Amino acid sequence: MDKRFGFLVLAWALTCGLSAQTPLERQLEKKGLVDVCQLDSTIQVRLMYARPDNFVGKVLYRELNRAYLLPETARALVKAQQALKRLHPDYSLCVYDATRPMSVQQQMWNTVAGTSRKNYVSNPANGGGLHNYGLAVDVSIVDARGDSIPMGTRVDHLGKEAHIDDEAQRVASGKLSREAYRNRLLLRRVMREAGFRTLRSEWWHFNFKSRAEAKASYRPIP
Repeated sequence: MDKRFGFLVLAWALTCGLSAQTPLERQLEKKGLVDVCQLDSTIQVRLMYARPDNFVGKVLYRELNRAYLLPETARALVKAQQALKRLHPDYSLCVYDATRPMSVQQQMWNTVAGTSRKNYVSNPANGGGLHNYGLAVDVSIVDARGDSIPMGTRVDHLGKEAHIDDEAQRVASGKLSREAYRNRLLLRRVMREAGFRTLRSEWWHFNFKSRAEAKASYRPIP
């Protein structure tokens, strides 16, 4: 086992119940959100904003180690995991982001505001995005060893290579491998089967409700 994988296994173990809850995590539970691992411990969690290797380049989640979602979103994610396990017993969903506090959303927006990357981040001034309501999840697939399967780009890649609306053309031109394309299709299949909707600019991002439904019936997390 290499050191990086060993670190990821340890991080996954900590997020699934071995670490003490933080004040923020207790606050999220009081608001009715649930820890995904409490519903299905086979779902892996590697929150990318709890590490510095993300598009912002620094740790944004200092009090968030677990993946929290609204109950209906979390239950749908469990259904997606079950669907994946039926098709590929050795595969597992891996969550890279779930509920995101609006304060973190503001930090992300401050990073991209005034740049070409602003289209990839929801503006808090306009109500933020569905992550801020517990109604969206960033997710990929890992194999039995915990290694990410090829998807063409890493999660959190802000660029056309992560878009899903021109994948066939990218495969034809050799810019996206057929293996990565098949893996993206598999991920979309199980997530859609569970009731999630895609986002055209990010292969890893899935919404459980529309923005209009969120604003009408839910409140964002501060």
